[in-house]
Amino acid sequence: MTLSNSPSKGRDNKRRYRRKPKSDGWYKGRWSHTYGAVDLGTNNCRLLVAKPEAGSFRVIDSFSRIVRLGEGVSQSGKLSDEAINRTIEALNVCAEKMDKRGVSRMRCVATEVCRMASNSSEFLLRVKEEVGMDLDIITTEEEATLAMDGCSPLLDYRNRNALVFDIGGGSTELVWLRLGRGRQNEILGWTSIPYGVVSLTERHGDVSSSKAAYEDMISDVAEHVQRFEEAHGIAENIHKGRVQMLGTSGTVTTLAGVHFGLKRYNRRRVDGSWLKTSKMIEICERLATSDYAARAKEPCIGEERADLVVSGCAIVQAMYNAWPVRKIRVADRGVREGLLLGLMKEADREMETLDKASAEAGSDKVVQ
Repeated sequence: MTLSNSPSKGRDNKRRYRRKPKSDGWYKGRWSHTYGAVDLGTNNCRLLVAKPEAGSFRVIDSFSRIVRLGEGVSQSGKLSDEAINRTIEALNVCAEKMDKRGVSRMRCVATEVCRMASNSSEFLLRVKEEVGMDLDIITTEEEATLAMDGCSPLLDYRNRNALVFDIGGGSTELVWLRLGRGRQNEILGWTSIPYGVVSLTERHGDVSSSKAAYEDMISDVAEHVQRFEEAHGIAENIHKGRVQMLGTSGTVTTLAGVHFGLKRYNRRRVDGSWLKTSKMIEICERLATSDYAARAKEPCIGEERADLVVSGCAIVQAMYNAWPVRKIRVADRGVREGLLLGLMKEADREMETLDKASAEAGSDKVVQ
């Protein structure tokens, strides 16, 4: 739906636009662009298109599709032709949406699966030729930072620290933060665990019929969690209190949807919600012992996620065993939002540079 800038469209429209900057700054910096962000992961291809608002942005279009780009990569080391074709089809939808919305600034990134696959460069070339999109393979550190930036509005600054986790398809990112005054946060540590819902599922297969096999899944992740714990002493800080744990991923949003008994996934209900970890672990243990058909019947899981949700539950349980917080905040946001905020800050910096150069040029003329 296209929204008009005209103030004659009624009270709702006036409310929506009342926080615009003054007219002399409207077509400067971030305000002169429409932004697009594509996050291509091991399992999903996701898009956001947004316009700036005071201090943030307003989403005007979005897209999400499970493409399973990383299917089989953990065994073969290569992206399959079938997975590439599915992904290019989804990326074409993203490109069409951005073109239709008049996107003038965009960033499109790929994550773990493209860091791993031996034929990623050939894949990126096909995307450039067939879609006209430049995909940037980002590092694990940048992925973790973008996820943290995207989730930052959900951080509770009454806490001293926060632990942010992002469970992906091929890896899981952890960021340990000190929350500062004026919302100036310091990254105390980060790591990328080489297991996500796809890679862990491919490693272990369907473990729902064996409690021991599910425990093996948890153990694989726990080894990496423990290293991060030993480096930063997070458990001790949790015991003292004032540590927030925030999760962003399809796993935690799915668990939230199941917990709330949603008949259909509702982002407004899930994003920013708080879950008691005891309830979340109960759901994890139930799903881990359910068969595929039972999981697929859950409205917020469905057939597309039914085979992957158990590995996501194992990752959540491995973290909970090390860091037994009472509640977790759920974020249906992350890398894409971080990308959008970064693009807007970049546009502001460019405007400041141009304004400074213009002021200096004017000063030179006066002197002459």
